[in-house]
Formats: sequence, structure tokens, C-alpha cells
Amino acid sequence: MLVNGVWQKNWDPVQKKDAQGRFIRQDSVFRERITDPAKAVKEGLRLYVAYICPWATRTLIARSLLGLEEQIDVKVVEPVLTDFGWKFGDFPGATSSAITNVEFAHQLYTLTDPDYSGRATVPVLWSLSEGRIMNNESSDILRVLNEDLRPIHKSDIDLYPSALQTKIDAFNDRIYHSLNNGVYRAGFASSQLAYDEAFADVFNCLDELEVHFEQANYAVGEQITESDIRLFVTLVRFDPAYFSLFKTNLRRISDYPNLSAYLDRLLSIKAFSENTRVDHIKAGYYSVKALNPSGIVPQGPELPWFKYLKAGQFQTQKPAEEVA
Repeated sequence: MLVNGVWQKNWDPVQKKDAQGRFIRQDSVFRERITDPAKAVKEGLRLYVAYICPWATRTLIARSLLGLEEQIDVKVVEPVLTDFGWKFGDFPGATSSAITNVEFAHQLYTLTDPDYSGRATVPVLWSLSEGRIMNNESSDILRVLNEDLRPIHKSDIDLYPSALQTKIDAFNDRIYHSLNNGVYRAGFASSQLAYDEAFADVFNCLDELEVHFEQANYAVGEQITESDIRLFVTLVRFDPAYFSLFKTNLRRISDYPNLSAYLDRLLSIKAFSENTRVDHIKAGYYSVKALNPSGIVPQGPELPWFKYLKAGQFQTQKPAEEVA
């Protein structure tokens, strides 16, 4: 992490913990909204993301759904976390930073604030003209894309319609602690108590959602909203990564018929499938040495929804020395 603008400590998945060993997530620092969308787009916007990261993938899906792919550039870090955090490089699907001498995501933070202290996370919404981070909170960026840039995209899709906002907020709150962050609370728990609490929360939530989707096609109302994006990014990572690596292994998503059908419905939409890279997900999560010291990436599982992904994007990437 960065302390007063200097990298002080090798990357550690456990951001913070309480006295009982419960994982505590860091709050985002940069929270700017866009007030002049025409100017912001003209001067240039970029998203820095990781395909492994569910929070970053939220923003990619929204960008695609709202038709902002031409207006907002994207650069992608490699999935394997280094001692210096997220790194730009040449893993299939990754890119350079497109900024001279910026090799790691943490350098984006010190370009923005030379005295920044804290973790260097993605996603990052970057101002090209000003060379700085505007926002690094995924929930904010969803609203920026949907609301602040509506005069630009004029999309028929509204991810946060006024008539559903109360229900969307309630649904988001319901799944965040128990599921979105619940899998991390289980995976990075440092006590049995903390793990047991998180494990129960995860599967109580999944069981409730299975009942919800007996009748419902979407998370809230009869249309895609930001709640579907928030739920999707966790569900799609569950069987390939969280089930085994995070020890959330009571049931798989594929053991839930209604959740599986819901996941299948969303993956049939290009904005969801084209922003899902299982090769990055597996390579990234299984590179976390604290959870997988050997670094071995499992070949499986083979899941029915892989049919929606581009060929090769769900395969395990071999280390460079093994590629002939």
C-alpha cells in the first residue's frame, strides 16, 4: 500500500480486520461526479479496470449496456496481483496504462495525489485532460455512467429509474454485506468465528435469492437495473473461484436452478458475457498467495454458461515457460 505517496508494503489481500478477525474493506477516497458531461467526454474519460475484479466489472457492464464504449476508453491490468499491486502488462486481454512510466495502478494514485496513503484499487475513472483520478468507487461510477452521462448516451436503459430507487437501494444493501462482500469476509476471515458468520450470511442470502427468482426475472422490477449488475458479478465468480478458494463450499450456484437460470439469462446479453473473462478470474484469484501458496490454477469447473464466452476466455493460461 501507499503511505504518503510511497509504496511501503507488499500487496496484502486483508485490507483491515477487527479484533475478532473479521475482514474490513477500505472506503474509496475519490468520489467526484460529472457536472458537464459534454466537456468531460470531449476532454477524455478512461476506465482503468481488472477483469478479475467484480467491482471493476460492474463499470464495464454498465459502459456496454449504455452504449458508452466509443466515449470512454478502457485500460486493463493483468489479473495476477504482484507485490506492488495491480500491474499493466501483456496477459491476454490486459493492456498498457497508456501513460508514460506508469507500470502499476498505484502510480495513478500518486499522479493524482503525491501524498496519497491507502490501497490502490480499481476501478478508476480517469480524466485524460487533467491526468488524475475522478472517482474510484464502483457504485458511484455506475451512477456517473447512467445519470451524469445520460445527455451523451441517451439510452433507453435506465439502471436507476426513479420509480424503483427505493427498492434498488434496499436490494443493494441486502446483498452487499451478505453476498458481494460476504464471500470476501469468508475468504479473508482470520478466525473461525468470522468465517462462520460470513459463511452463514452468504448461503442465507443465496437461499433467499433462489426463492426470489422463482417468480422474478430481474433483481428489482421488470427490467435490468444496477442491482442485476451488482448481483451478477458475484454469481459469475462463485463457482470458478469463491466456492473453493474462499471456502464458500456448501453449494455452488449451479446447484440453484433459479439462480442458474437467472445467470444464464444475463449472460445471453453481450454486455454481460463480453465483459466476463474467466481466464482472468481464475488466474487472479488463485494467484493470492495467502490463500493458494502453490499458485496452481485449477483446470475446472466446466460450466454450462461457458457457451456464451469467446473461445479461450475460460481456459487456464499456462505459465510462460510452459508455452512452446
